[in-house]
Amino acid sequence: MAVLGVEIAGRYRLDERLGAGGMSTVYRAVDGVLERQVAVKLLAEHLSEDDGFVVRFRREALAAAKLVHPNVVQVYDHGHDGDAHRYFIVMEYVKGPTVGQLMRERGRLAAGDAVDIVSQACEGLEYAHRHGVIHRDVKPGNLLMNPDGVVKLADFGIAKAAEDSQITQIGSVVGTAAYLSPERARGDEATASADVYSLGVVMYQLLAGRLPYETGSLTELATRQQEGNPEPLNALNPDVPPALARAVTQALAPRPDLRYRSAAEMRDAVRAGLRGRDSSATTALETAATRHATAATQVARPPAHDSAATRVMRPAPAPAPARAPAPRQPSRRAQRRAAQAAPPPPRARRRGRFSRFLALLFLFVLLATVVAALVIVNLDGSQAQDFERVVTDRVQDQINGIRDLIDRATGG
Repeated sequence: MAVLGVEIAGRYRLDERLGAGGMSTVYRAVDGVLERQVAVKLLAEHLSEDDGFVVRFRREALAAAKLVHPNVVQVYDHGHDGDAHRYFIVMEYVKGPTVGQLMRERGRLAAGDAVDIVSQACEGLEYAHRHGVIHRDVKPGNLLMNPDGVVKLADFGIAKAAEDSQITQIGSVVGTAAYLSPERARGDEATASADVYSLGVVMYQLLAGRLPYETGSLTELATRQQEGNPEPLNALNPDVPPALARAVTQALAPRPDLRYRSAAEMRDAVRAGLRGRDSSATTALETAATRHATAATQVARPPAHDSAATRVMRPAPAPAPARAPAPRQPSRRAQRRAAQAAPPPPRARRRGRFSRFLALLFLFVLLATVVAALVIVNLDGSQAQDFERVVTDRVQDQINGIRDLIDRATGG
């Protein structure tokens, strides 16, 4: 432990011990160059023994130093103190309690105060995520409040460096277990969604005065997380609007794709929930969660589509007869047109051809009669009479022949 009053890196005088954890101890200090109060975090001595950690620590400290936002604790400096053999980070000093200290003093908070704290934390997370920085250790102790009520997220980047360290125990997970998302508890890589989950745990605790899952081990926590949602907040605290309870439950979904897509979505959802309204994001995610739960209950049911082997073993069911629509009756004009356009039957076609033949034969007889009349006009009396008699007999014979043909054709 560093001695109060000593200077780190010949510049930062340690004046007061503010808190300690497994990886570091935080002091209030004075920057002798800029003459301002700062917070100095001295990392644990054993972390300096891992060269890989040192490289990652420098990289993550630089990334955290680039985050400049009202809801993020500013990182000013970092380095190694040769005398103390300790790595350090110099940060903005926030005069005020942590959210964890606030909960210990008040118990659960009013819904409006909890939404204000979490909304500001969402602002800081959204900014960090847009710049590619994941917090990995969101918890009440890393949410600081200044005298003006501004909430600031602290400790960006340090968890990542320690997480990758060879010194970190095999199978352990950096971060307070109660705030870990299910995928982080399994050892998966941290994502922005994991930070959203952790902040959901914080808000649940602010409103209920207890954690959503109170367990004794990481294994039990993972089991409880997968079993289902925690008890609704409005059942534990009747002052919580049901819409706000649903918004917090959505942040605690066991699957990342069923949570809010961003910290900004979560901010909008809890603000709308405080006013008694469900945000569009909450409604859409609840619908997706319902579909997921419905699909899960259908796992034990027979498959909707048979495999090829199943179809071979079982005959295909006969298709149901299609119900034909009622025929539409055509109009009378359409019926007449159809009758005119339809081809005549074979017998009618034969009668038509015979009728045309008779007409031609009649014309031939008529023409012969006319010619005979002209010849008679030009003959003298006795010859004309003889010719007329012959022609008349021939014409009569033709007429009788035509009648016979008509009778045979018509079956008379």
